[in-house]
Amino acid sequence: MNKRDYYEVLGVSKSATEDEIRKAYRKLAMDNHPDRNPDNKAAEERFKEASEAYEVLKDPDKRAKYDRYGHAGLKGGTDFHGFNNVNDIFSQFSDIFGGSSIFDDFFGGGSTRSRGGRRRTQGTPGSDLRVTLKLKLEEIALGVSKKIKIKKFVKCSDCNGSGSEGGSSTKTCSACGGSGEVRQVSRSVFGQFVNIQPCNNCNGEGTVVDKPCRKCSGDGRKQEEVTVKIDVPAGVVDNSYMTMRGEGNAGLRNGPAGDIIVVFQEIPHEFFQRDGDNVIYNLFLSFPELVLGTEAEVPTLTGKARLKIEPGTPVGKMLRMREKGIQHLNQHGAGDQLVRVNVIVPKKVNAKEREMLKELSEMQNIKRSTSEDEKSFFKRFNL
Repeated sequence: MNKRDYYEVLGVSKSATEDEIRKAYRKLAMDNHPDRNPDNKAAEERFKEASEAYEVLKDPDKRAKYDRYGHAGLKGGTDFHGFNNVNDIFSQFSDIFGGSSIFDDFFGGGSTRSRGGRRRTQGTPGSDLRVTLKLKLEEIALGVSKKIKIKKFVKCSDCNGSGSEGGSSTKTCSACGGSGEVRQVSRSVFGQFVNIQPCNNCNGEGTVVDKPCRKCSGDGRKQEEVTVKIDVPAGVVDNSYMTMRGEGNAGLRNGPAGDIIVVFQEIPHEFFQRDGDNVIYNLFLSFPELVLGTEAEVPTLTGKARLKIEPGTPVGKMLRMREKGIQHLNQHGAGDQLVRVNVIVPKKVNAKEREMLKELSEMQNIKRSTSEDEKSFFKRFNL
């Protein structure tokens, strides 16, 4: 079952502060707490899901891994296990569920807000960008740095992102009175309803520019083609992704920049088949080489290597070349290269070769013999 994005679970943005993450989890934990929802399996699952998201996002190191590699970045770690039992949650977050806890703070705490009751930040955040990056298996095996060109919004150099011409000041938005939001009140037989929306005149900022910058028309940003360097770690998998924080579109009037979401696409290899961090290579040898043994030259992801074939090696046997595969993601060590032994069967032979093969097939150690089990089987059916 696919896990939901942890930020989506808690209902916060990717740029959320530790305090915002804590408060979001606190509210979800209160709403879905088992004591408040007895015998409600759905609420219990939401409670576990929110706790798992909080366990990752509250920790700077785990959050950094998750931001770059998603759920795949947490696999194989010893410091993350998720939750199967609500008692584990109470034990893990004892500072939240006991004493002067996060729940006590929720009812007594508060935050500084704008006059309209809405928290405002400077400018409007920029949007995220999605990039698909195609990678060869050799690049995935060791990691690689790629430079790509993309078009995105960057901070205006003339006004330094403020949107104001020559450093001119801003003024309070006349449409919303500086609150950044517009309220519409309607009445019906059921009572009074208040609809709150961001102000269109100031984009929810509460202020407007007196004299807009000529170069960016007051937006504080311009679209340009830029070169972006992407450091791809070793061991990524097809359709996994990493997040480059703050590298997306610049926000309006010094608003925080969005992210670049890099989705990895693995190019099928000519010789190798991937199996996790292992790679499989099919080696074709002649019948004499299998019988007598040989030393074969085989390709690897980092060059060529010599592989010893013992005499009497059967067709289909897998030979292991230690740590010749793909480096593990976020871990030491690498997978192996598995060499599957195959026999070369010529499609055509000349008269001399045919005669020699017939002679060879009659030799005692070469001729196929019927085993005792096969004889017993044939006897039962009078074959």
